[in-house]
Amino acid sequence: MTGPVAAVLSGGRLHLQHGPIDLILGAEGAVARRRAFAAATARFETVLEELVAELPLLRRPVTAGSERPRGVVARRMDTAVRPHAAAGFVTPMAAVAGAVADEVLQAMTAAAPLARAYVNNGGDIALHLAPGQRFCAQIAGLDGGELGWVTLAHGAGIGGIASSGRGGRSLSFGIADSVTVLARDAAAADVAATLIANAVTLGDHAQIRRQPACALDPDSDLGERAVVVAVGALRQDEIDQALEAGRAVAQRMLRAGRIAGAALVLRGAARVVGAPLSVPEIPKQGVEHA
Repeated sequence: MTGPVAAVLSGGRLHLQHGPIDLILGAEGAVARRRAFAAATARFETVLEELVAELPLLRRPVTAGSERPRGVVARRMDTAVRPHAAAGFVTPMAAVAGAVADEVLQAMTAAAPLARAYVNNGGDIALHLAPGQRFCAQIAGLDGGELGWVTLAHGAGIGGIASSGRGGRSLSFGIADSVTVLARDAAAADVAATLIANAVTLGDHAQIRRQPACALDPDSDLGERAVVVAVGALRQDEIDQALEAGRAVAQRMLRAGRIAGAALVLRGAARVVGAPLSVPEIPKQGVEHA
């Protein structure tokens, strides 16, 4: 494996890549941006090595008495995941993308006074907004099409946006096309999006095909647990049932203060919990009518 790579992109952005980690960074202010990007590049140098050093532990389910990791990013992952452990199976890997984004963003904001900055790790975004600043992000579907928008302002207490669902970078137990979550940081949003997307599901169903996660990725932390690989036509009542199952999980997280909002989308139908997300109804796809 080659070492970390950094490249300046158009629009004053920076691309950092090392193995499976692929980040796009943005920051406002030319002088501050240079300092922030230099700090981010320096911090990124060892992130993957730190994670690999504890990978066996990070792939194990978190329980009340389970061992805690030692690395800085790994501890971010564990801290984000541990509040959800009592609800069922979850490993620190559920928060890895968000935790990496949070760590790199912290390096940027510690190095320079930034009006607005973000680290986008494949759709899981760590965000910094100074007073008076706003940030808008598009919610994209499996085909890259627009599903809605997230608009945030300074003072909302939201520093992370994360997305999950079937067809994304990670394997999923659920059938959601997209679940987008807002939380205090990207690691918290990442694990919440994963778990809510897992909950958007139906039981055994002729139109839902599943395979053991290890058959698709031998290194997956999900092991032999069945993940969704294909979804056929669904009736509208089945779509509603699956979305309501996910919405119930999101509502519990919202009441517990673990998320600020969530948008769940399946076959053109949507559920929104909390704010500030905008997800309009979109044309139905693959819906059977009774």
